[in-house]
Amino acid sequence: MNKLLKSCLTALGCVLFGVALIRCKTRQTTDEPKKIAIVVSTLNNPWFVFLAERAQAKAKELGYESKVFDSQNNTAQETDHFENAIASGYNAILFNPTDADGSIINVKNATAAGVPVFCMDREVNANDAATSQILSDSYSGCVSIAKYFVETLNKKGKYVEILGMVGDNNTWNRSKGFHSVVDHYPDLKMVAQQSADFDRNKAMEVLESILQAQPDIDAVFCGNDAMAMGAYQALVASGKADKVKVFGFDGAEDVVLSIQQGKIMATGMQFPEVMAETAANFADAYFKGKRDFPKKMPVAVELVRKDNIENYAAYGKKE
Repeated sequence: MNKLLKSCLTALGCVLFGVALIRCKTRQTTDEPKKIAIVVSTLNNPWFVFLAERAQAKAKELGYESKVFDSQNNTAQETDHFENAIASGYNAILFNPTDADGSIINVKNATAAGVPVFCMDREVNANDAATSQILSDSYSGCVSIAKYFVETLNKKGKYVEILGMVGDNNTWNRSKGFHSVVDHYPDLKMVAQQSADFDRNKAMEVLESILQAQPDIDAVFCGNDAMAMGAYQALVASGKADKVKVFGFDGAEDVVLSIQQGKIMATGMQFPEVMAETAANFADAYFKGKRDFPKKMPVAVELVRKDNIENYAAYGKKE
């Protein structure tokens, strides 16, 4: 009996020790710092590099570990990043999608795994997927650009529109905002509209090709600043840079400088720092128990042109 009792007590002791060890490990896991994954569409564009850097800096300031993942404008690569982030125990994802429809499944998979997703700048076409979406008001921003476009061209002339990625809602919101104004002026004629995927080199190639068929254009409206700079390069190469007016959208550093120099007419200044820091702050609030976030939070876009350029720097206002 004594041997049996001793065996039982020993077994019980082992069980209790095991339970205590598990509790200890659980407590250690709970006490570990939260981790935030920052998944961006591409790091081949300085604007998105800035967005990612500001998100990472804010996460660090708030006391969280973070890592930036580059999807290279590829939804399949983006899917790999999401699977990695979930499997590696990241607690939230700050997300700049590659495709408004194609990215929905990645967001839903993350939220199903208990990982909140906060979209930055670009959205997904599902109201019940992301925890919150912090987005530039691209439509209104391009209404302002269009009004200046009409004024600058004296309500007449031929123009080209270079679109961004066709799977990104920003592409169409910007285009629709622009056309909501310009289409009311019948003497302003769009002679070509083509996508260049928000890419500088592609925009240069696209405009070079268009200029062969339409050499006498008066202006180019581009869906982002990278494409505006590519378009300007094409105009320089063709000897038309002083005759054709170029308009962009973003507030990137090289376009801010080009507006100062009179090379680019105007841009729509987005505020990536506001979007990135808001997303990080939302993740912080989520970790602390908050759940009622706005499904969509618009961030205003401001028209930047030569007569107000002194108020702006790259990616925002001067401090």
